[in-house]
Amino acid sequence: MNRPITPAALSAPVARYSLAVLSESPTKLLHTAGIVGARPDGTVPDDVGAQAEVVWSSIAALLGEAGLAITDVVSITTYVVAGNDLAPVMAARDRAMDGHLPASTLIVVPALVRPEWKVEIAVVAAR
Repeated sequence: MNRPITPAALSAPVARYSLAVLSESPTKLLHTAGIVGARPDGTVPDDVGAQAEVVWSSIAALLGEAGLAITDVVSITTYVVAGNDLAPVMAARDRAMDGHLPASTLIVVPALVRPEWKVEIAVVAAR
């Protein structure tokens, strides 16, 4: 069972996520690598929002293969290359989460490994 931890002593999150999620006695625990916006054919959209959509589609496939669902995601770490608009990346996360609020960290970085990559996301899921 996963549940948000929301102490009254802390200020609320600044977007749609939880500050912490507690997983008690999980039977499945999945850690992904950083997933980038490369389609199955290897092409990468130019737009950061389109890349984020590809990333979330890939994460959904990984979850499904592991027998998990998007509601099992307990933590998200998102890396976005500086100079890109964060709004479409956050909107893609919110669409993928469909109201589910895992813990989430967004980090602006100077670059990713390949120059065409604008966003990279890693998740932890537990059930």
